Amino acid sequence: MSINVIQLVQGALTESVLQQLATRFGVAPEAAKRVVGLVAPALVGSLMNKAASPEGARGLFASIMSPDTNANIVEQLPGLVHGDGLQSLLGMGARLAGVVAPAERLEALSGKVAEQTGVAASATHALTGVVGATLFGVLKHYFMQHNGNVGSLPTLLGHQLPFVKSSMTDSIASALGLGGAGSFLAGVAAQMKAVSSHLEHPSTQTARVSAVNHSMDKVVVQEKASKKKWWWLAVAAALALLAILLGRGCVVEKQPVAEPAAAASEASMAVAASAPAPASEPAPAPVPTKDALLTFSVDKAGVPTLIATVGSEAEKKTLVDALTAKFGEGKFNANITVDPETKPASWLDKLQGLLPLMALPGAEVKLAGEKIELSGTAADAKLGWLDKLKNLFGAGFTIGTFDVKQAVASAKDTFMSAFSAFKSDDCVAGDVAKVLNLQVINFATGSDVPPQDAQLALAKSAELLKNCATAGKTVKMEIGGYSDNVGKAQSNLALSKKRAEAVRAYLVKHGVPADALTAQGFGDANPVADNSTASGRFANRRIEFKGQE
Repeated sequence: MSINVIQLVQGALTESVLQQLATRFGVAPEAAKRVVGLVAPALVGSLMNKAASPEGARGLFASIMSPDTNANIVEQLPGLVHGDGLQSLLGMGARLAGVVAPAERLEALSGKVAEQTGVAASATHALTGVVGATLFGVLKHYFMQHNGNVGSLPTLLGHQLPFVKSSMTDSIASALGLGGAGSFLAGVAAQMKAVSSHLEHPSTQTARVSAVNHSMDKVVVQEKASKKKWWWLAVAAALALLAILLGRGCVVEKQPVAEPAAAASEASMAVAASAPAPASEPAPAPVPTKDALLTFSVDKAGVPTLIATVGSEAEKKTLVDALTAKFGEGKFNANITVDPETKPASWLDKLQGLLPLMALPGAEVKLAGEKIELSGTAADAKLGWLDKLKNLFGAGFTIGTFDVKQAVASAKDTFMSAFSAFKSDDCVAGDVAKVLNLQVINFATGSDVPPQDAQLALAKSAELLKNCATAGKTVKMEIGGYSDNVGKAQSNLALSKKRAEAVRAYLVKHGVPADALTAQGFGDANPVADNSTASGRFANRRIEFKGQE
């Protein structure tokens, strides 16, 4: 049995409930109804996205069945929208809404719905909370009534696809971080189906959902009956074999008695041989968990070089065909990997708007999931590509330019938090290295002098290593210097070693035992990011600590 969740949510928000909510939020009842009509399918779509991975489905099911969710909300809603009950309802909605999507996504959704309905964003946000609380309550009530489990959640949400499809727009899908509505809806059903088959049902270890309308009890009974049948066949075959052996020692008159037994044995063996082997359960399809990736850089002649990872051959073909149509056969460089664990590319339906940027000399762009980073000429404010892409992709995408100072500041905060949490009892080489590698030492181009903004982190690193040594747990470290791929390889190798030696000298100067540290340069070997973008080159120009035994 399945239900139309969206219809149940809209039915719970009756005319009288909407009238009361509209009065409290200062909007017209019809406007409030339009908001609900857009928000309900949008939230169900976000739940579908959440249930498209095993971890997401488990977390979502736990939230639905948590005490915070009111399974009787449909009956209680008319009373909850009056007086203090509304504040309680809004609080419940706010808590549960965080499970549906991050706060910034919900704010973006409220903004888009506000644009389409003319309702203030604050009122839209409040109504979204009410819809979210009602949605969770409807789902909890359904699962309690039907003894539902986590494996049935993706299946139930999959049945909502036609209802979501009729209301989901690109702008709303983008606001929720789902990419384009078409690409999202085209891929999420298969993902949820794979997740559903991936998750075991708690009623039995061996039984899984094999088809709609097949009950779990029937499967278990059939398995027990099959085992019982084979047990009796085995017993019959054993008795027949025993009869044959005994018959050989008997007189001739007894031989006819053995022949029927032998015939029975042969018949039993024939039955066993002809019986079909139990069908093995097909391996579940991989559940896409990785974000699609596209990076490209454009040389001075306007020829783009692309590196991409997509989830299917069809997506690869779409990308190659678009590049060929724009630049011509052989007039671009592309390294495209197909990985079934990759989610549908949310940027693929915006490709036509990206193609002109792929012809801009000096442009560098990285697209990972719903995050877009511009560098090189693509980040030139005068050219306006930042605003162009924001208009093209919508609020669901995070679009910005790479800022070295911001990256360094963010890394410093992360490192200081890890340093504060570190204890002397944790002086294991691997654990220490993990903390030290959180700092960023952003050397100036061609320089081997540790920059001023890195010296606080280096001083803390020295303090950590000294504390371990004082506690009698001296940690030995190899300090590795790495570079990006700009310039000659030999020069990069020499410079990377000088930088590693400079860091070692700084730590020794600040009290770390000299015999605990070694320095080595690796040049542009072992990159941790793509050198085609500014952020990738920044990540590759690094000092890396490695614990030594």
